[in-house]
Amino acid sequence: MNDKPGQEPHEQGTEAAREHEDRDSRARTALAAAADQVAAAATRGLTSGQMPAMYLGHGAPPLVDDALWTTQLRAWADALPRPTAILVLSAHWESAPLAVGATVDAAPLIYDFYGFPEHYYRATYPAPGAPALAARVTSLLAATEPVAQAPDRGLDHGAYVPLTVMYPDADIPVLQVSLPTLDPDRLLRIGAALRPLRAEGVLIMGSGFLTHGLPYLRDWRVDAPPPTWSSEFDHWAAEALDHGDVDTLANFRRAPGARYAHPTTEHFAPMFVTLGASDDPDPVTTITGYWLGLAKRSFQVV
Repeated sequence: MNDKPGQEPHEQGTEAAREHEDRDSRARTALAAAADQVAAAATRGLTSGQMPAMYLGHGAPPLVDDALWTTQLRAWADALPRPTAILVLSAHWESAPLAVGATVDAAPLIYDFYGFPEHYYRATYPAPGAPALAARVTSLLAATEPVAQAPDRGLDHGAYVPLTVMYPDADIPVLQVSLPTLDPDRLLRIGAALRPLRAEGVLIMGSGFLTHGLPYLRDWRVDAPPPTWSSEFDHWAAEALDHGDVDTLANFRRAPGARYAHPTTEHFAPMFVTLGASDDPDPVTTITGYWLGLAKRSFQVV
């Protein structure tokens, strides 16, 4: 029986195909607009002669399957000068004293997540090692932090997942170092000590998540509306970032929704290395929105 009176089956199939094409076209247009928006923001937030520093939300392994987020991250990377190397501080490596990870080519990946489909555990990212950057980091931090070596420590998912999207050719040297503390003031000083790297073309990447209240999520759909605590904390952070108010951000435990947005604070902490890497932080927000109801707000500073 025909679904629509007067239509033959082949006509119905043609109409369905047309509707499918229209949806695909609208989706492509929306993704292109999102890419243009990110690229425009990233371009505004550049200073001639040095790389910016960035703070981004790294999601989880399924990030690589999210068309919008991958489009945004790739557009961000494409709008920046090509880095000479990438230095990552991820929420998923806390170790004191500050430790310098593997410097070999194709450093091993750490699949520090559980319960995902098998193909996420087969991801690769054979980037060149960065021994020269490791030596430079050690030198720059000599007066600020004791530095340890962790030559067997590879890249965790907070490092390699966004890199597979932003720099998929894996042809830029990558180094990961640990967060030796979660104290904002100390992390700001670490960022300040690393600031000269930006003039050397190094991209300093703090990788976390602006809200990360996983224990309090009740709706696990990717497009779930944000819980109140997530949106309130996101709006608070947006205002502080727009004003370059580092002191307010450092007092984030007083922010609305903070106890739920960050029951532990390791995903917020990398932000302070990024902010410290600028002598006059004027953050430019590149990505906004929510994923699983969590704020994916990301920014760069010059």
